[in-house]
Amino acid sequence: MTNMGNRLAAITGLQNPEETVTHFVDDIKKYLLDSQQLIKYGATIVEIVVIYVLSRLIIKVADKLVTRMMETREKSPLKFDPRRTATIGKLIHNIISYVVNFITILLILAQVGINLGPILAGAGVLGLAIGFGAQSLVKDVITGFFIIFEDQFAVGDVIQIDAFRGTVEQIGIRVTRLRSWTGEVHFIPNGNIKQVTNYSINNSLAIVDISIAYESDIDKTIGVLQNTVDRMAEGNENIVSEPKVLGVQSMGQSEIVLRITAECKPNMQVDVQRKMFAEVKKQLDAHGIEIPCPKTVTYFKGERGAM
Repeated sequence: MTNMGNRLAAITGLQNPEETVTHFVDDIKKYLLDSQQLIKYGATIVEIVVIYVLSRLIIKVADKLVTRMMETREKSPLKFDPRRTATIGKLIHNIISYVVNFITILLILAQVGINLGPILAGAGVLGLAIGFGAQSLVKDVITGFFIIFEDQFAVGDVIQIDAFRGTVEQIGIRVTRLRSWTGEVHFIPNGNIKQVTNYSINNSLAIVDISIAYESDIDKTIGVLQNTVDRMAEGNENIVSEPKVLGVQSMGQSEIVLRITAECKPNMQVDVQRKMFAEVKKQLDAHGIEIPCPKTVTYFKGERGAM
């Protein structure tokens, strides 16, 4: 040992051989401890990555299973409503995501050495305290479940809530998301939903009012209109029953108003009305039936007396 100390002393320049050996042993211990610490940190990082990847994989697999389950339900002979099926499928996916993400966070905290016991115990007390101040959140969640299970509306429906009208994109646990036809997205807390108008549950009614002049032949006009809408119904899949020309709806100062009605698929009445107005205008022009419009007659000074 003395010879080794002398050689180390010669190499390191230290005169005391025992001091040299002590420093050498300490350096080796420090290196080994640092290496073990690095290995421990590396193992922790690997475990965290594995936990995260597994959580994403679980969510993805669960999402596919839910999708397959919903598709099987749609093909069932019991004929489940596809709107309701899509809505419940998205709700189940959201719940699974929340639960898996919560468990993932707890597992990651445990891996970094945080004791979860006090956290979970404190969460119960904190949850009790927050509960008194989070009544609106609880109300949103409960209302959301009632909306889904009572089938008030579903994903894909066109609805109106207060001043907001649009297509339902998502019914979440807390909020409902609507997209208007001009592109705006509205997030409405479920607890604030008091009254809903659903335009997608039943068939809609297209109403077209046509004005003709008093000089026009009413019977001829009704016949032209009926033939026109009958031809439209044959080539328009959005019209579900034979359109009807009801006859004279009203009489104005310079016009007679005839009304046409057509039962359409849900929320397709506006599209049918536009096409019907265009086709009726063409046919009235082709048959020489006048559509009245305001006219202005201007007299120049002296002309009226001459007339």
